[in-house]
Amino acid sequence: MHPSRANPSSIDQPVKLAINGYGRIGRCFLRALYESPLKEQFRVVAINEPADLATIAYLSRFDSTHGVFPGKVEVGADQLTIDGRAIHVSHATTPEAVDWAGLGVDLLVECSGQYAHRHELVRFLEAGCLRLLLSHPGNSAQDVDRTIVYGVNQGDLVGDERIVSNASCTTNAIVPVLAMLDRVFGVEHALMTTLHSVMNDQPLIDSYHHSDLRRTRSAMQSIIPVSTGLAKGVERLMPQLAGRVQAKAMRVPVINVSAIDLVVSFARDVSIAQINALFSDASSEHAGLFAYSDDPHASVDFNHNPHSAIVDGSQTRTIGPRIANLLVWFDNEWGFANRLLDVAHVWQQRFAALR
Repeated sequence: MHPSRANPSSIDQPVKLAINGYGRIGRCFLRALYESPLKEQFRVVAINEPADLATIAYLSRFDSTHGVFPGKVEVGADQLTIDGRAIHVSHATTPEAVDWAGLGVDLLVECSGQYAHRHELVRFLEAGCLRLLLSHPGNSAQDVDRTIVYGVNQGDLVGDERIVSNASCTTNAIVPVLAMLDRVFGVEHALMTTLHSVMNDQPLIDSYHHSDLRRTRSAMQSIIPVSTGLAKGVERLMPQLAGRVQAKAMRVPVINVSAIDLVVSFARDVSIAQINALFSDASSEHAGLFAYSDDPHASVDFNHNPHSAIVDGSQTRTIGPRIANLLVWFDNEWGFANRLLDVAHVWQQRFAALR
């Protein structure tokens, strides 16, 4: 293990980041940083991705979902240069094959999704990483030091953690909503149905693509039920709801932006007006985290939207005095990538305060 290095980045120096796995979330994370005021506080110094450098550079520049990269991307020997800042690129397939310590990495953002159990994750630490931030929940709460949903429990970070999970995009969307509903009205039960955009574990045409037989079917021709761990994700962050939440998920043929159809039973009487007022006020009080709208939306309206959740007030319904139905939109790529950056920022501040 390498719990510290001789000269980690100080408070007044940029924090050195690395990205392991440069797929949808890895590339969105880098873009989010370059579009953020935090870009002067962080530097991406390394990317590890098995794909070849030319393809990495091309997909950094051009993105079918989020458009052309706003900065200048150049290719050198084993590196990308973005807006004049060099990023070392490696193509290793194991954590041990990269000299993380030699690269001076303060924080590694693990976006490959290939490592979920603690015995797998500690391999990065043993290979020289100081801290590891996961873009997925990990296998269980015991496999990470802490699971954070920004806007709910980022205050739990103390700085001495080694492995932190940013949960999932759906957990980041729904837990802040449920937490607010529970605080104000008291949540008795919740049923969540995620309508999620297609993902790269689905084929364009029917193919031998996955052990889940539904995911062998064309992603662009059907609405496809899939398994989801969202209920467990909610219970990890809101243990008071253990055994009282359930979830299911459907993949829908759009390339980005998802929604959660939420049915909640409450401990007290509620009205549509009360629920919508709660989230309308929250959109002002928690700018950048919540948004609220009652305009007649389609999902594409929320592409490249950085909020964790956008409550669509036009779709709020009640069934009797204590059951309500809400529709929550979220950009499952861009919103989540921005929360990764937010958690990295808070964690670094806590870590710096310990030194």
